Amino acid sequence: MNTAVITTQISVRMLMASLCLSVGCASTSQLDSSQQQSLEPIIERYIRAHPEVIEQSLQALETKREAEEKARQKVVISQRQNDLLNDPSSPVSGNPNGDVTVVEFFDYRCGYCKRAAGAVTQLQTQDPRVRIVYKDFPILGETSELAAKAALASKAQGKHQAFHEALLASKGDMTKDSILTIASQVGMDAVRLETDMANPEWQTVIERNRALAKDLGITGTPAFLVGTELVPGTLDLKGLSDLIARTHNP
Repeated sequence: MNTAVITTQISVRMLMASLCLSVGCASTSQLDSSQQQSLEPIIERYIRAHPEVIEQSLQALETKREAEEKARQKVVISQRQNDLLNDPSSPVSGNPNGDVTVVEFFDYRCGYCKRAAGAVTQLQTQDPRVRIVYKDFPILGETSELAAKAALASKAQGKHQAFHEALLASKGDMTKDSILTIASQVGMDAVRLETDMANPEWQTVIERNRALAKDLGITGTPAFLVGTELVPGTLDLKGLSDLIARTHNP
């Protein structure tokens, strides 16, 4: 069965459901078989004469699903505030006591995360209210996970922010050797870091972030969260500032 036929059948069912509601029945199951059989060809002829109805029906369905997902996300965000904002394993930059928290889920090998990195740094420089919480969410393979472990381990040397920004600024392929080289370039003890990043605690942190991302419906990087609003994809400085304005000055 081709896509056009399937789509037409879906639209017929949707229009039948709308018609049923308009005459006071709760669902099409309350129509008897003869009523359904008489309505289906009428509606199908209408759809064939007005194919734009299919697109409108699918758009309405997509809009409804998006609204439902946003509502679900807001509930999860409210329930997981402590995990999002106060997990001691999540690195923090900017003003640690700031009243505006931006949570970022990211991957060090993600090109879109690299593109957004400058805006995130500039935001916390320009806006003294801003506190950034970093959620390491490696989704691009083993090297991404290795970089996340190195970044988490770098907190012990007090160099996380410099190391974090240098990793995101790196252009070449990321390997264990390149990660340790970057660590040396920002003034870290690379030998100590290599030992520290083997701590199994970091895998636990990463898995916790993955579970949190799954609950929130985050499937890619970067993703930014402020207040109860979650925005997937790259944001520039204006986009981040607008997000803060929407959530803190409604």
